[in-house]
Order: sequence, then structure tokens, then C-alpha cells
Amino acid sequence: MKNKNKYLILSFVLIASVVGVIGCGKGQSKQKEQNTAKTLNVAIQPAASYAPLFVAKEKGWLEEELKKKGVEVKWTSFASGPPENESFAAKQQDIGVMGDVPGIVGKSAGQNTKIIGISAYGPKAFAIVVPNNSEITNPSQLKGKKVALVVGSYAQHLLQKVLDANSLTTKDISIINMGIGDMQNALSKKEVDAAVMWEPNITKIEDNGVGKVLADGTNLKRGDLLIIGREEYVDQNPEITEIFLKVYKRGSDFIASNPDEAAQLIAKDFTLEPNQLKKVLPKYIYSTNITDEDITELKESAKFLKSENLIKADVDIDKFVDKKYLEGAGIK
Repeated sequence: MKNKNKYLILSFVLIASVVGVIGCGKGQSKQKEQNTAKTLNVAIQPAASYAPLFVAKEKGWLEEELKKKGVEVKWTSFASGPPENESFAAKQQDIGVMGDVPGIVGKSAGQNTKIIGISAYGPKAFAIVVPNNSEITNPSQLKGKKVALVVGSYAQHLLQKVLDANSLTTKDISIINMGIGDMQNALSKKEVDAAVMWEPNITKIEDNGVGKVLADGTNLKRGDLLIIGREEYVDQNPEITEIFLKVYKRGSDFIASNPDEAAQLIAKDFTLEPNQLKKVLPKYIYSTNITDEDITELKESAKFLKSENLIKADVDIDKFVDKKYLEGAGIK
């Protein structure tokens, strides 16, 4: 009987050992799945709204942190959100920055993306601009005019807000779909009567004596800009995602603490002089964290896009936003 008990005990020990080994193997496999990527493809845009990312890029912080994990960083620049969306749809980007409108449009179109942070917001950082000698002095005078716009950009919602506030609709104007880089030339040649744009283009146009602000987002729209992650990538690589967010926050903190040095460091990325960029940076709040105010604005943007038939499928903002990476990065 004693021998029988002895064998039973030995059997239980062996089974427990095997289960333990299998359990450890599963844990290691799961950990491996969470850090499978050897590359982080980052989508960036030459807009001052993403200045913290440019600081990080110039400083090499992201490369420095991810090199420890054996991960290479690849940067791709886009002029605006719509072409960046196309790259996300082709799974060529893993994490990127863009406005709320293209982010929501992409999600509605079936992209497997998540909002993992807020890159910045700033009501004065995007505006409707008219030529310096324009007779248009009030947004109500836009009726019957040609207005340049990057269709699908976050500035599109601003245009709608301004029109609504002046008892106008998009049917009252002619929208000319135009790249942000072509707007200054179009305004100077009077090919359009107004253009909806964002920084640093506004400052360039003002300083070049080409145009002036007719209306900005003050009391109309916060102007949320997003940090977007491709769902498959961020879910499988939470540690890399959290490192990205920490580095972005580090860039934000650097701008707040060293505005002059930051302007000197990244002005060339926006083809601005440092003194010009110093005027632009204070127009933004580089927040990184996602607040209740951000959620409210995003829901309003989604509602606008649906009402204008700019998206077909509803976007559930509460599900689109995923704060767990911010929490994992210790960002509040």
C-alpha cells in the first residue's frame, strides 16, 4: 500500500512538472507574440501639430529605445491624411499621426485601426485663409466663392462649422479639392477665393504677404489630431506601442520646457525659420493623453461625417479609442 501511495505521489509530481513546463512555454510564447515585430513603420506629416514626433526623430529617441528591443524604425512622410490612409489600408504603416476626419473615414471604410493617443489639438492652428487684398472680410461672404480644401482632411469639418455658423452650406460654395502645398500659389494667382489649411502653412502664407486668416477654429472646433495604430500590430506589440507613446510624450515635454531649442531643432522640417516656428508651436496643446473632451469632439466629427454622407458605416468612437497603451506607458 505504501508503495502504491509512493507511485501515486510520484505520478502527481511528474504531471505537475509537465503542466508547469507547458504553462511556462505558453507564457513565453505569449510574450514572444507580443514582441514579434522587427520593424516599426511610422507615418508622419510635415505639420506643426506633430512637432513632438519631429523632435523625437531629430533626437533619435525612438531608434535609441527600440534598438534595445532589436526593432528598426522606418519613417514615411505624407502630405496629409488621405494618402496616409491609403498606406495604412495597404498595411504599410504601423503607427501614424493624422487628423480626426481621415482617422474616422479610414475606420468607417473598414481599416483595422485604433486611436491610441492624441498628438495635439489647437483651435487657432487651422483656419480659412483669403488673399491679403481680398474683399472677403466675413465668412458669410464666401457664398458663391471657390474654396480650396484637402477633401478628407480634418480641416473639412472646420469649413462645415464656419459655414453653419454663417447660415451657409457646402452647396453655397465651390469646393476645389487641392493639395495643401498648392494652396499658396492658388491664392496668390486668385485661382481660388479662399483656402482651408493648417499650420505651418498659415504662417508661411501670412509671412509671405499672400494671405490672412478669415476664420479659425476658436469656439467652433478643438482640432483634435490623432495617434493611430494598426490594430494587428499594436495588439501584438504592446511594448513597442507603449515605447512610441512615451517617446511622443517626451517630445511634448521637451517643447514645453525648451521652446527655443525645439524651434531651432525642427524648423527645417517645416521649411520655416526658427522664429516662425516659435510663433506656431504655442497654437497647439501637445497632449498625448485622451480626455473626455477629445472623445466628445471625436463623436461630433463622426456625426458630421455621417450626416454629410462622407462615411457610409457608423464608427463607434468608444470602441475606436483604446486607452490601454497610454495606461501601460504611464501617461495620464
